[in-house]
Formats: sequence, C-alpha cells, structure tokens
Amino acid sequence: MSTDTALDAAPPAEPKLSPVEGFKAESRWLRGTIAEEFADPNVDHLSEANKQLLKFHGSYQQEDRDARKKRDKPGVGKAYMFMVRLKLPGGKLTADQYLAMDDIAGRYANGTIRFTTRQSIQFHGILKENMKSLIGGINDALVSSLGACGDVNRNVVSCPAPLNDPVRTQMQELADAIAAHLTPRAGSQAYHEIWLNGKTLASLNGAAEKSPEVSEPIYGKVYLPRKFKVALALPEDNCTDILAQCLGFLAIRENGKPVGYNLYAGGGQGQTNGNPETFPHLARAVCFVEPNEVVRASEGIIKLFRDHGNRANRKRARLKYVMHDWGVEKFREVFARDYFGPLQLPKDAPITGLDLHHGWQPQGAGKWFLGLSVENGRVKDSGTLRFRAGLRAIVNTIRCNVRITTQQDVLLCDIATADRPKVDSLLNEYGIPRPEGLNLIQKWSMACPAIPTCGLAITEAERALPTVTTQLAGALAELGLSEEVVSVRMTGCPNGCARPYQSEVGLVGRGGTKYTMYIGGDTFGRRLNTELQDSVPIEQIVPKLKTIFTAFKAERTPGEAFGDYCTRVGIERLQGMIGASNGKP
Repeated sequence: MSTDTALDAAPPAEPKLSPVEGFKAESRWLRGTIAEEFADPNVDHLSEANKQLLKFHGSYQQEDRDARKKRDKPGVGKAYMFMVRLKLPGGKLTADQYLAMDDIAGRYANGTIRFTTRQSIQFHGILKENMKSLIGGINDALVSSLGACGDVNRNVVSCPAPLNDPVRTQMQELADAIAAHLTPRAGSQAYHEIWLNGKTLASLNGAAEKSPEVSEPIYGKVYLPRKFKVALALPEDNCTDILAQCLGFLAIRENGKPVGYNLYAGGGQGQTNGNPETFPHLARAVCFVEPNEVVRASEGIIKLFRDHGNRANRKRARLKYVMHDWGVEKFREVFARDYFGPLQLPKDAPITGLDLHHGWQPQGAGKWFLGLSVENGRVKDSGTLRFRAGLRAIVNTIRCNVRITTQQDVLLCDIATADRPKVDSLLNEYGIPRPEGLNLIQKWSMACPAIPTCGLAITEAERALPTVTTQLAGALAELGLSEEVVSVRMTGCPNGCARPYQSEVGLVGRGGTKYTMYIGGDTFGRRLNTELQDSVPIEQIVPKLKTIFTAFKAERTPGEAFGDYCTRVGIERLQGMIGASNGKP
C-alpha cells in the first residue's frame, strides 16, 4: 500500500454500542417508563428497556421456571416474578431491620430469605403487584435496594466480624463511606419517585437535561459499562475474596492500628462458554493508599472504568479486561495521571488466611457473637429445621444485631454472656445446627440460586449442591480425610456468582444435569483453578473426585492442602486419573 493511500484511508469505525447503552442514555436518569408499566394492570412483564433499567433499582425480572411444564395447557403463559436485592454495606442489620426483612419475606415474597455472596439479602418470587409495597417496606426500615444491581457500584463488602478491633472498625466505616459516595445521585431521585413518594423533582430533571455532571458527577449519563464490585479484607482474613473483586482494599496495620490499604483492581469471575475472550481474572496490586485516600481512590478507579471500559460488547465490559489488556503498569500510569495523582507502591502483605467466623466468639466489652452456617444462604423452614422461624425468635428475643457474610452465613452480634444459654436453647428448639456439628465440606461450600428463579441458569446449583456435598463428605470420611478443609462451589451457569473459579473444587453448570469441573484453586482465594473435565454428569462428580482424593492422601507432602496438591501434580496428571483429556470427556 502506498503512503498516500494509507493517509487517505478512513479511520476505523467506532464499535457499535450495545443496546443497553442506548437504554441508559434514554432512560431519563433511570426512570424509563418503569412506573407506568408497574401501574398498568394489563402488563404482566416489563419491556426490554425497563427490564434492564430495573436492575439499577435493585431488582431483576425473573420467571418461575418450575412452572414451565404447565405451559402446554391452553392460556398458560410465563409465570413472571421479580427478585429484589438489598444494598447492605458490610452486611449490617439492626435487630429491628432484620425482623422487618423477615416480615417482608413472608408478606410479599416466597417466604424465604436468601443470604448472598455479597453480604446482602435477596427476596424471591415477588409478584408485580407487590413490588411497590415490598420496596416501600424495605425503605421504611431505613434499608435500600438502589444500586444493588445494574451498571453501578454494587454492595460494598467488608469483614463482618464485630470485633473490638480498630482495623475492622475502620473497614466497616470505609465500606459505609464508599457506598454512600458511589450511590447514584439522579438515580436516587428516580428511585424515590417510582417506589416511595411518586413526586417528580422538576429542578433536578431540568439540571439533568442541561448538565450531566450535575446529576451524576461520578457516573455520567450512561453510568458504567457494567457492574462494579468493591471489597475490604485483611491479609490474615480474606473472608471477602478481594481478588475476585473489581476493586479491593487489603488492610495494612502497624502496631495493631490501620495505616493504610493495598489497592487491588481488575478481579472478576464470569465467562461465556465457547468464548475464549472471556475468562475469570484475579485482581492485581496497584498501589498503597492511606485511610483518608480510600474513598477518593474508589472514585478514581470507578471513573477509569467509566471512561475505558468496553461499551460495545457487554460480555467483555468488566474492569478485569481493562487490567488484563493493559497490564498493571499501564493501569497504574493511567490511574495516577488522570484520576488520582502520584502513587505509592503496594506494601508487602501476602494473603495468609480466611475465617468463616463460625461458632461462639468473644466480641469484646463483655459481648459475644455467634456465627451460624446457612447452607447455600437459604433461610427457610423445612421439616424439623426451622431456620427462618428460629432466627426470627432469637433476634426478637435477644434483640441482637445481625451481620451477613460473603460465605452466605450469618453472625448474631452483641449478645450478653447471660443470654448465651437462651440462644443455645432456641437453637435446639428450632433444630438449627451449630457449625461445629457440621462437616467441613458443607461449611466451606457455596451455591448460587440458579433454577428455578435465575433466567441465566442452565443447570441446578442451590438445589443440587447439598447432594454433592453429602456424598463427598461421605467419601472423604471413608478416606480418613474428614478434617481436610476443601472449598466446593457450584453455579448454574458460567457467570460465576458463587465464585467457583477460585475454589478448590468448582462446579459450573453446562446444561441439563452436567457440569464443568474445575480443580486446584485455593481456600484463601489466592489462585484460580483449572478446568478438569467438561460436561460431567452430576452422578459422576463425586466418584471422580474420590479418585483424586485417594491419590492426594497417598502422595501429599506434610501439611499440603488439596488445592496445592492439585497444582503441584498438574492438570494432565489429574485428568489421567479420571480418564479425561484436555478438559473433555
């Protein structure tokens, strides 16, 4: 090609934006026509634009997939319903707030409470006509769902342990501050208009049309390219999995006091089957920031993502791909130059542990907290196990505060020594097991809700994992490995909401009753696992794992963890043990 021809060539066309970008741009600051469609009794589900905008208000339109088998009958259509998720920085609820959420679950949802992997609560099975009452009830308790979903900063997670510890206390304060600072401004007004008082704030609307930076000074008119997740953790207690987050702050202490945080960026879980351009990614250490710089740094990273994230392809529209494509050095350069200022390099502070915070533990100042394991986060009454009724009875009787963990468990906090026997008695009365009586596999397992509520799920997860963990616990008992800590996580699709790509055993839905098996992650969240075998029928999962655990018992080095063993011997050796090759059956 001649030089003249090269000079005359047209510049490459800008990639076409995804349809969601158009929905956001035309949404009137997240209003859309959500109010009109919810008010219309002849509409049983939302338009595509409003379905996307509803996420910013903390809700997903879903469908009861268990009801699909009835659809071949004349006049039976889809059973539409909604899920609502709370915004709970650090997972904190007062006793009164928890009791209000329990009331809402019984009155407007499906009678269960779902603790999430981001320290929050989800209500499932909400009918369209109950949405406004449910969201109103949430806000009456001084809780919100705004920004729990959508292309904004979502729930900020932090170590929930209510210890008399200056580091954890500061982390909780920072979680609140980050969440408040990154809350949508104009979107908040839209939220209040639609769900709470119906009043239009004309002055804000006029300002928004004229000046986007007035209405959303951080996000702008089209918000972020996709979701954004923030976590705080400690080196010895990575209970929030900060390397799986878009933005993480790892506390650095000196003489027991917090002096600052290593800032990590670019973590994320989801991927798409058959698309090698998508993949899970661990966050990278970017810099060290002092405590009074954390909120400003959070805003800077958000703005970097806002300006440089992919708005054409939503499958690749996460901060992790910016980090992967640029590399950490360019990421630092752009962050320092355009969004923050000169950087301090990260301190040497490796992650060394993860605490589930189970059982009775001293809280300080004469108080105690009790950490309870909640299988897959589902709080319900079933047979002799009346978890929902029991939690309500304890909280109502003791007036204890509640904190939710990112492992889908719950901490009952601020309990006086004199009240401990009463709590133990109520646990017995309602059949709620103490963590010390559960097998380690169950305590370290997690699953997403999947079928029947999630429209993205292609297999079961929450309803399938208990069978797998029970069988695996039995197999480990036969091998004399019952005391081994092994993290097992299952999701109904590759989006990875239960963080399966960091666990020692990851099970990701492939379709029907088949799963892709991953192996060799790290219990403390420091390493991604590797695909072991694709499309494995669920009944073959435990036999295949038992074969590998048998070799682990015979070949492990002293004190070696299961994930470390798998990494040491290599994926080809592990595949050979179970008759797999290159991750295929």
